[in-house]
Amino acid sequence: MTVYFRPINLQEAIRARAAANGKILCGGTDFYTALGTAPPKGPIIDLTRVAELDGITKGLREIRIGACTSWAKIIAGQLPSAFDALRAAGREVGSVQIQNRATIGGNLCNASPAADGVPPLLALDAEVELISTQATRRMPLSEFIRGNRRTALRPDEILAAIIIPQQEVPGTATSTFLKLGARHYLVISIAMVAVNLVRSEDGAVAQARIAVGACSEVAQRLGELESELVAKPAAAGLGRFAEARHLSLLTPIDDVRATSTYRLDAALTLVRRALEACVAGAPQ
Repeated sequence: MTVYFRPINLQEAIRARAAANGKILCGGTDFYTALGTAPPKGPIIDLTRVAELDGITKGLREIRIGACTSWAKIIAGQLPSAFDALRAAGREVGSVQIQNRATIGGNLCNASPAADGVPPLLALDAEVELISTQATRRMPLSEFIRGNRRTALRPDEILAAIIIPQQEVPGTATSTFLKLGARHYLVISIAMVAVNLVRSEDGAVAQARIAVGACSEVAQRLGELESELVAKPAAAGLGRFAEARHLSLLTPIDDVRATSTYRLDAALTLVRRALEACVAGAPQ
C-alpha cells in the first residue's frame, strides 16, 4: 500500500519529508511517466497545495521562483529580458497542457541531461534553495545537478526555490534559447543552447554566459568562450568567435537521436546562431 501525504504548507511538507523520506510529487509529468505501468512504491509527498512553493517574487537583490511554479506561469511572467531564454525554454517543455502542470523544480530534480530549463538557468547564474527541518541551504545550480538523474538533494530536503541574483541580470541583457530535435515540437533535445549577453555603453560585450545542454551528462557553461567574447563588438558577426575548441569539455553520447559527432557540430552551430540572435536583439 502506498502512503500519500498532501501537506498544506511548507512546514508540514518538510516534516513529512523528514519523517517518511517520501518521493516528491508536484506537477507529476515526469513522476508518472517514469513509473510506466507500475504502481508507485513508498510514501508520496504531494506539494501541489503548498502555496509557499508557487509563484515568482521580485526583490531588490534577487528574483525568486518557487520550485512548484508551472512553466505556464514562467512563460507569462513579467520578467526582465535576461529571462527571455528561460521563457523560450518553457515553451519547449511538452505541450501547452504539460506546461500548465509541469514545474520548474521538477525539471531540475528530474536531472535529465536534456532538461530544457537547465541551460537558461545556468546562463543566469541561478542558485537553488533547499529546506529541511534542520536547516536551509543555498548552492549554485551548477553544483546541485551532479549527473544523469542525480542531484545534491538530501533525503530530508525539499527544493523550495530557484534564485537569480538581481545584480546578475542587468536590464540591458538579451538572452536566447535554441533547441534542436528530430521535429519542431514535443521532442527531446539533440542539443540546446542558452546565451545571456550584456552590452556595454560603447557597444562591446560586457558579459557573456553560454550554456549547452543534452551534450553532456550535465549541462555545461562554456567559460573559455565567455571570457574571450568580453570586449568584442556586440554586433553581427559575433558568432564567428565560437570555435570547436570551445566545446571541448562537452561529452556527448551516441544514441537513437544522434551521434556524438553530430551533437558537437549541432551545438557549435546553435551557439553561433544564439550569439547572433542576442546581438540582433540588443539595444542600440
